[in-house]
Amino acid sequence: MENYFVYISVAMATILLPGPAVMLTISNSIQRGLSKSFAGVLGIALAILLVAFVSATSLGIVLATSALAFNVIKIAGAAYLVYLGIKMFFKKVTNEAVIKKQETSHVKCFIEGFLVSVSNPKAVIFFMSIFPQFIDMSKEYVPQFFLLAATFSVLVVVIHTLYAVFSSFARSKLSSKNANSILNKVSGGVFIGFGIGLAASSK
Repeated sequence: MENYFVYISVAMATILLPGPAVMLTISNSIQRGLSKSFAGVLGIALAILLVAFVSATSLGIVLATSALAFNVIKIAGAAYLVYLGIKMFFKKVTNEAVIKKQETSHVKCFIEGFLVSVSNPKAVIFFMSIFPQFIDMSKEYVPQFFLLAATFSVLVVVIHTLYAVFSSFARSKLSSKNANSILNKVSGGVFIGFGIGLAASSK
């Protein structure tokens, strides 16, 4: 496969850009702990892998060509982001709430991470546009596709883990009641902004 290392650079740049998934990883790391953040990262990576496979199927073509299908998934994804944002923004923070948030299960964190990533139809369009640039059509397609999809998912795990680890250093300073309240409002506002931006965007 030609330009594989160029693909890695493009993928890393894409993953590093702050978005809903990155914000979720950082928030989980600070408020729920490193292991819960890792659970969310695995959910994000699995969703990305699923989206990559969807982009290689007829369903990906439908999403890319059907305005209705694209908009249905886009609005659903936007609504979920806004829901998470409102839930964070208006969350009343008490000492009991802080403890409860920290005790959130790994499964819930995994599901949240999965839903945040899988509900963005633009990821399908991204993969459909980027994969053909790095696949040699004179060679077998499937192994190349698997390599590109797996590479992207592995990079998601690595980069989000780095975000989580660096964020965990700030946990002791941001785990108080007042700091949690501020972080909830900032994170909530960002998620609401992402949701509105997704809903208002076109392909």
